[in-house]
Amino acid sequence: MGQIKVEKNVGGIEGLHVITPAVHGDNRGYFMETYNQNDMHEEGLDMVFVQDNQSCSTKGVLRGLHFQKEFPQGKLVRVIKGKVFDVAVDLRKDSKTYGKWYGVELTEENKKQFYISEGFAHGFLVLSDVAEFCYKVTDFYHPGDEGGLAWNDPAIGIEWPELVGEYKGNCEATGYTLTDGTPLNLSDKDQKWETLENTFKF
Repeated sequence: MGQIKVEKNVGGIEGLHVITPAVHGDNRGYFMETYNQNDMHEEGLDMVFVQDNQSCSTKGVLRGLHFQKEFPQGKLVRVIKGKVFDVAVDLRKDSKTYGKWYGVELTEENKKQFYISEGFAHGFLVLSDVAEFCYKVTDFYHPGDEGGLAWNDPAIGIEWPELVGEYKGNCEATGYTLTDGTPLNLSDKDQKWETLENTFKF
């Protein structure tokens, strides 16, 4: 028991929690529990996960900002290789922090996890050459239920680290790079999402 440290409601946004596991290491390597239901319950986190996912992305890839409309997912995310900047945006229409965002750097070194409750848009930007990203979700993926929010909506004002470029009234990647010159890389779908004003609200 007691193998995790939880920073609750980070950024003053209810439902966002940064979790740091206890890492037991020596000159041979390390061991840690990446998930323990009892420890989560002790911290008041009673979510039930139904699926594990893993993705691999190269430097400059930005995935998001994604959500499911009718079947919203809570997500427990972490990085097992590389470094990403992970972001959640509050889309709960009755929330006092509606439209607010919080971001945290997740790396293979810091081993932090980020729990994002249902009702948020989620995305991340890859800052290392390669990043392997793992996450547990509280509902299954439902084709056709996906929604998205423009990653660069000035009304939200996400401060993506190492990213430079000028907003041109859309969420296309053209003209954006990391500070080392790596072009921003988005899927076709992620370049067509709506702004906060026009997107789905929970």
